[in-house]
Amino acid sequence: MKDFEGMRRFDEKVGIVTGAGGGIGQAYAEALAREGAAVVVADINQAGAERVAAGIRSEGGTALAVPVDISDPASAKAMADRTLAEFGGIDYLVNNAAIFGGMKLDFLLTVDWDYYKKFMSVNLDGALLCTRAVYRKMAKRGGGAIVNQSSTAAWMYANYYGLAKVGINGLTQQLSRELGGQNIRINAIAPGPIDTEANRTTTPQEMVADIVKGIPLSRMGQPEDLVGMCLFLLSDQARWITGQIFNVDGGQIIRS
Repeated sequence: MKDFEGMRRFDEKVGIVTGAGGGIGQAYAEALAREGAAVVVADINQAGAERVAAGIRSEGGTALAVPVDISDPASAKAMADRTLAEFGGIDYLVNNAAIFGGMKLDFLLTVDWDYYKKFMSVNLDGALLCTRAVYRKMAKRGGGAIVNQSSTAAWMYANYYGLAKVGINGLTQQLSRELGGQNIRINAIAPGPIDTEANRTTTPQEMVADIVKGIPLSRMGQPEDLVGMCLFLLSDQARWITGQIFNVDGGQIIRS
């Protein structure tokens, strides 16, 4: 129990983290649990989700693994319904799931069209589908908070991956107008390059080295570097913040 004791700002709250079967999503789910939330570890990889949820429970936290395909409206709805049945409500959603590990590197002009459509159905539409699945349940609890996962790729050339993240930024801003009246806040985190297994297997390492050279803090990020921003945006400390995109990137991108 010791890892999940102490000051807990999310006691009696319920959060869903998609893509939580490893990497950044795992870090988000574990951090929410440490702060007292009941966490739904949602992932298309059920074995990964079960492993993370079991780890949280072994440390005294509350977690449930739920399989989900975020590109499928019925699957997103089933995830929300399962959460409601298990925990009685939904307060937080972290739209972290995406196709990245094993992503095909190609140009917008030449990428296979069926692959492109599948990619966008997950990396852009999935965040909207999950939001649609949960927002009414959040509203019944008096409101809630959503964090979308963007990327610094939205401000760089990064083919269809970058385009999807531009879409996530726009989705965040547009949904803030639709959700604000129900006291639901929505923001996005735009990480720089993060040292995850997916990144190590997808991005050529010479490309990673070149990117790191241009980062003022001169290193790749770790999943834990993103956790503080995610928890802040979900918490009541951010109660007057919505529709914003926050770079957590070691200084990679300058925006004004």
